[in-house]
Order: sequence, then structure tokens, then C-alpha cells
Amino acid sequence: MEIKGTRVQVSIIHIVMFVIFTLFLSLYVVLTGDYGTLFWGIPVLIMLLVIPIVLNYMSRQEYDQLIPSYEAEAKLTRISSIKPADIGKIVKIEGVVERALFKSLNRPQFMVADKSGEISVKMFTSASEDIRKDDVVEVLGQVIKRYVVVGDPVVNAVSIKKIRKDKKNN
Repeated sequence: MEIKGTRVQVSIIHIVMFVIFTLFLSLYVVLTGDYGTLFWGIPVLIMLLVIPIVLNYMSRQEYDQLIPSYEAEAKLTRISSIKPADIGKIVKIEGVVERALFKSLNRPQFMVADKSGEISVKMFTSASEDIRKDDVVEVLGQVIKRYVVVGDPVVNAVSIKKIRKDKKNN
């Protein structure tokens, strides 16, 4: 789904919760005959879908606004050269997606590799395009710790986009 040119998606968890609560509400109304419950129940069901859509749209918009400043500051970096001392540094990496996880949860995580190594690339919102295994991508992001206080460096991406369909030329 697109809103004002921004790709927005609802996670599978939100859809499952919507279906479960719709079934519960329907079952309650049928068993009790309390149709007045629909007066507040239907708006609540609608909000179970609208709120995640709005939050995803706002996150995607925020990330899109960061892209120009990241492009201006980022330097193309080889994955093997990213070290714990680089925490906070804005980087651009190019590589092949070896794994794509959690895309249906709107918190995608990619394992991106170049000839020098591989690194985990995390996003805290959905990607602007569908990225799959074996896509050659360009990532703009900031080096962060894997966990809040400790862990290996990973890239918190604000942008991940395909640059070539095949990996033969990489």
C-alpha cells in the first residue's frame, strides 16, 4: 500500500490480531445478542489496523527525510573495515544480501556481504522496496552496537536499495 508516494505495510502480527479480535467480537455479539457492543467494538477494530499503518508511515517519512544528510556525510566503506570504534559513524556499504529476516514484522534485518566480509543491517521500519536474498544493494546507515550497551557493530539503515539484479559483477 502507498500513502502519498510512501510504501507502507502492516505487519502480519497486526493482521492476525485484527482477525482474532474480530472473531472474538463476532462470537460475543452472536452469543450474547449485545449489538450495542458493536458501537465501540468496530472503531476499536479499525484502530487496530489504522494505528500501525500511521506509525509505519511516520517512521518511513522520518527515514526518508534523513537520507539526504546521510548521503552527504556517508563514505563508501568496506564491511571488514567497520570496527567497534566506528560506533556512531555514518556509512555507505554495497554488497549482496545473503539473508533477509523479519520483513513481515516491519523490522527487517539483512545480512549483507561484500568481498571483504559480512555485516548485519537492521531497519526499525519497513524498507522502501522489497529486498530479497541475492539482491545487490546499497545501504546508508549508522554503525551501532548490536545490543543497546554491548555487542558487535551492526548498521542501522535508513535506506537500502537495489543497485543491480545479479551478483556476478560484484
